[in-house]
Amino acid sequence: MLWDVDYTLVGADGLGTRLYEVVFREMFGRELTEIAPKAGRTDRAIVGDTLALAGVARTEVDAFLAALARVAADGAVPGPVWPLPGAAEAIAALASAGIRQSVLTGNVRPLADLKLRRAGLGEHLDLDAGAYGDVHEVRAELVAAARHAAGRAYRADFSGPATVLVGDTPLDVEAALATGARAVAVATGSYPAADLAAAGAHVVLPDLTDTARVVAAVTAGDPDPGPEAAAGRAR
Repeated sequence: MLWDVDYTLVGADGLGTRLYEVVFREMFGRELTEIAPKAGRTDRAIVGDTLALAGVARTEVDAFLAALARVAADGAVPGPVWPLPGAAEAIAALASAGIRQSVLTGNVRPLADLKLRRAGLGEHLDLDAGAYGDVHEVRAELVAAARHAAGRAYRADFSGPATVLVGDTPLDVEAALATGARAVAVATGSYPAADLAAAGAHVVLPDLTDTARVVAAVTAGDPDPGPEAAAGRAR
């Protein structure tokens, strides 16, 4: 299964934004005044649009992503990161159930790693079997990359609903549905449960605090998608 990171597993209090600002200042010698919409998008897409807003050619995207990865790996940019309620317990319970876990995130890998380490959530997550935001502008394209990495690592077939995506935005749900994966949405970000259900999530959870329900949702063992999903589909 593949976890989204921001507002699914962790809160980061603008850490990514500060990293963008540091890299932009380092590369172009001026302040970054506007960042493109971020929710559910990949760093490759966000950086391209952010540079365009600043009047910088999109040809600089790869250089910006490389600098972003370097600065994140250095870990010098301050800022609190915390696990969202129930995240650690859900990860541990899924590991005990034998579920292979990684991430499918819009962050470049060093940034995802930084956030997870600061939140204390690195255990049980095989980051080598995930996919990251420098791969493609479209989030759904990351699913194939993650499946390839996981298949190589575990010698198993993760096609179709053998892959489960857990995230907090309609774009997370869209990525799952476009690739035949199971979509589990959590209303812990900026989108309400009804919007996530309307996007087509198979299960919508209010958060990760009910560990048994999280495990059931991931393993397709929950016959009741919950009032959040039912309300959204009735709209």
